[in-house]
Amino acid sequence: MPHITVDYDAPLDGFFDRRRFALELHTLAAKTVDGITVESCKTRFRRLDEAVIANGEPGQALIHIDFAILPGRTTETKAALSQAVLDLVRSHTAAVPDTVVHASVDVSDLSGAYRKHVQ
Repeated sequence: MPHITVDYDAPLDGFFDRRRFALELHTLAAKTVDGITVESCKTRFRRLDEAVIANGEPGQALIHIDFAILPGRTTETKAALSQAVLDLVRSHTAAVPDTVVHASVDVSDLSGAYRKHVQ
């Protein structure tokens, strides 16, 4: 916990340093939400071959982060985390030339059936 999935569009290739983003994201999560540690964070990236945004005009890119945490956090805590993650995304995608980046974050609870094992 937490489990973080980042879906990002091909136009971000070459401008979006995934590893640096993940490391900063883990630190941010640990500072923002009680009970989250850097060591507990796991981030995976999925590059989208194609995303169609609005009317399909070129010069647009998509990045969406799903951030799943253990239940029990308040709506205010989740909103603060979501905004902090969005601000981090914006700082990591600001240098993409001639591209409007559509960024979004969803913070949700892991189900009560969630289990993990580290060996």
